[in-house]
Amino acid sequence: MNVAAEDKARYRNKKGEITTNVLAAVTPDLQFSYVLTGWEGSAADGRVLKDALSRKNGLKVPKGKK
Repeated sequence: MNVAAEDKARYRNKKGEITTNVLAAVTPDLQFSYVLTGWEGSAADGRVLKDALSRKNGLKVPKGKK
């Protein structure tokens, strides 16, 4: 992954490495049903999940499965 010099601080994880977050959801038969990539490594998991749930075509959790 190439990150512009001015953005590198946002993409540094707790160990100081440049990383990106990936959120993936799979069905019970292990098929990917949703993938969200690109969030910077410093972003909290809850923030990435909140974004996935709020998008127009975002992650949908079936009723009774929370």
